Amino acid sequence: MKTLCEIIKEQVEANFLNLETAIRTYNRNAPVCGVPAWRYVYHTIHSADKWFFNPFVYEEPPFHEEGMDNPDNPCTAELSDSELLEYLGRVKQKTFDYLDRLTDKELYECPENCSFTRMDLVLIQFRHISFHTGMLNGQTVELTGKFPVYVSPHTADRLDKGLFEE
Repeated sequence: MKTLCEIIKEQVEANFLNLETAIRTYNRNAPVCGVPAWRYVYHTIHSADKWFFNPFVYEEPPFHEEGMDNPDNPCTAELSDSELLEYLGRVKQKTFDYLDRLTDKELYECPENCSFTRMDLVLIQFRHISFHTGMLNGQTVELTGKFPVYVSPHTADRLDKGLFEE
């Protein structure tokens, strides 16, 4: 029988694949609530990097600019899609390493200086990543008329046929 952490890891892996597909298919400069869509991609990845583990004990990535994680805040930095995908890859690996060390018992505990349990943090990020992936995919559908492939843990091979539904 799989542990809860193993089940979580499978679902999170699919979530990251869906976000990666959204990044590979979206129009990075299309306006979303008045800002380029890439700002929401960064917001989503940064949130996973910070909130999946412990938002109260966190070090910003070196390219981060104050307020850059909130798309409503102006910023001068701009990350390319390649940089966003690299950042996503690092966060994905960090997340998998964390889940590989985490025990089911620890899911019920709060990390240092945090009022949320580890399970709360996992679910908060799962919801957040799914929400923004859907938002980006909706934008892609609106602009292209094509729907990006969406996978589950058992259907990741669907991406072998391309990034869009047939």
